[in-house]
Amino acid sequence: MAKTIDRARPANAAKAEATRRGLIDAARKLFGEQGYAATSVDEVVKAAGVTKGALYHHFRDKDDLFRAVVEGVKVDVTAKAADSFFDDSDNDDPLQRVHRLFIAMIDAHLDPAVQRISIIDARSVFDAPTRRDLATRYEAALLRGAFRSAMRVGAIEQQPLGPLAHIVAGALAEGCTLIAEADDKDAARAEVTEVLTRLVDGLQPRA
Repeated sequence: MAKTIDRARPANAAKAEATRRGLIDAARKLFGEQGYAATSVDEVVKAAGVTKGALYHHFRDKDDLFRAVVEGVKVDVTAKAADSFFDDSDNDDPLQRVHRLFIAMIDAHLDPAVQRISIIDARSVFDAPTRRDLATRYEAALLRGAFRSAMRVGAIEQQPLGPLAHIVAGALAEGCTLIAEADDKDAARAEVTEVLTRLVDGLQPRA
């Protein structure tokens, strides 16, 4: 009997994780297409093929599910941007790496579903401390690593790393919001990229 129970535990855990993953995937698709406010819990469980009980087993409420979706989007966005940072096509010039990281972060937010979930709806659903916590774990963490590498070789002036990463992450978030809300997104992207490029250039050591 004990061996049977031991074998059942991994299978049950895998099934539970599959259910949770299915709910997040279904919710991400619906939130990305319709928005948070227009998507009901009933729609999510129907799309995932589970019951409401299953949803509330894994998530406290709709907001808790939305946070899991936002975190999934942020994982994808920062992973994509990080790949560009480690591209050695510019002969490892540290300042160009930071520039490329910024552009990659901007471009990763150009997808309408990403904009709706992680920019527009996240601002209306989450309070400021929650948004700050998410930024700390994702965008600011990625920027800390990039700035630390650039400071180490003297490409960026030495300064408090934590505040720098948070302040610049805030500027980047505002830039992505401007693009998301703009009628002419190409023009907005060009303007935001120019401003952020100047910001990064201004971090170089002063003569």
